[in-house]
Amino acid sequence: MIGKDVELMGHLMRRAGFGAGLVELEARAHAGYDATVDELVAADSQEGIDDELLYRYHPDQQGGMGTTGAAAYWLYRMVNTRGPLQEKMSLFWHSVFATGYPKVTQGKILMNQLAMFRRLGMGSFRDLLAALSRDPAMIMWLDNEDNHAGAVNENYGRELLELFSMGVGNYTEEDVKEAARAFTGWTVANTEYMTLRAERDSLWPYGRLAYWFEYRAEDHDDGEKEFLGHRGRFGGEDVVDVICRQPATARFLARHLYHFFVADEPPVPQWHYEAPADPQAIELLVEAYFEHDYNIGEMLRTLFKSDFFKSDGVRYRKVKGPAELVAGALRLTEECKGPSLVMNANIGPMSFMGQTLINPPSVEGWHQGTEWIDTGTAVERVNYAAERLGNADSPGVRGMMARMAEGDGGPEGLVQRCLDEMGAISVSEGTRAALVEFATGLEASGPGGEEGLAGLLEMAAATPDFQRE
Repeated sequence: MIGKDVELMGHLMRRAGFGAGLVELEARAHAGYDATVDELVAADSQEGIDDELLYRYHPDQQGGMGTTGAAAYWLYRMVNTRGPLQEKMSLFWHSVFATGYPKVTQGKILMNQLAMFRRLGMGSFRDLLAALSRDPAMIMWLDNEDNHAGAVNENYGRELLELFSMGVGNYTEEDVKEAARAFTGWTVANTEYMTLRAERDSLWPYGRLAYWFEYRAEDHDDGEKEFLGHRGRFGGEDVVDVICRQPATARFLARHLYHFFVADEPPVPQWHYEAPADPQAIELLVEAYFEHDYNIGEMLRTLFKSDFFKSDGVRYRKVKGPAELVAGALRLTEECKGPSLVMNANIGPMSFMGQTLINPPSVEGWHQGTEWIDTGTAVERVNYAAERLGNADSPGVRGMMARMAEGDGGPEGLVQRCLDEMGAISVSEGTRAALVEFATGLEASGPGGEEGLAGLLEMAAATPDFQRE
């Protein structure tokens, strides 16, 4: 029987990563909870990932046309990373700063954006927002290449305030216009393709080259602006500085982190009308934001070490997103530890569950929680999890079965070992009773024993409990 420390570690690794098997959880519990949090915040998800080897076998994973290659590369990182929190934060920012392929039409610059999230996503929020404003994928996604002095396009300025930093009710229409003026001249090189497109009927007049940021001083409105009560000849970085100093920004970011890592909240458009589920938790994160100069990593450290995160009351309150479910299952099965077409084959099922990586549905990103579940996606999720965890040919599954076969305690003990191996998960009394009934009569070893153990893992993976974290 595992201890409470291992159960807590399972909770942490499901939220701060993509889950972990019992062997890893016990090793982390031995190292200590706070030490594990510190290691997760500091870890580099690039460690152990050999991009050159991957690209040699899968040139499509360098990006380019389509989304499958780029998404398969990202899924490979989620499954094999030694820095799961850094990769989880990339998924977090990908939904907050939602940028999609159909308008950008280039996988490479979306991969570059994700690399920027890995590099800056747990550092200063100010640095992240400044880099986002220079990001070619974001510039193309929200039309800032069409934002010129004397001909302002407000799209990026509006979403920067509404969805990326402050939320509705904390700025005015004049603030949107002034922010847009500050970002005039922030564009990408080779944007002449926009005018050539009509003549050449091509999105690729310069070939499949990744765009890069370019600042054009002659196209920047250098006049005086008034933004959120501050006056000056602001450029884009000045606007970012003002935004980051706002208490509304700290609260907005704190609620996003709580929503993603602790417990499901309503969708962002409702935040102006509905108070947070745990206002004290939000204030604790706001304090960390200002005390540590807008540092996201320190907010995460505060969150994971807090009593509200460790509470039994928030466990299994979140529905796993499709990427979390798929990556978590593949981490357990260990069926893709190196270059393999398995990753490409898993992108389709994830899309059928409602999440196509590199292609969020709108600038709002994906709505979390029970909105992941409907009659179609539920069937896809259950079938996927059961198929992966019930495959006795996968090395991770074979290891779990071998450990499950050791020990006694009858059917109840076998079920407990099964749940422990799947990440120290807890289930409802009804689910446990159904699993014990299934396990009754199964032999833990001998003829037919392996098939029975695989069947028990398959059944446990098909339960509603496995869909939550």
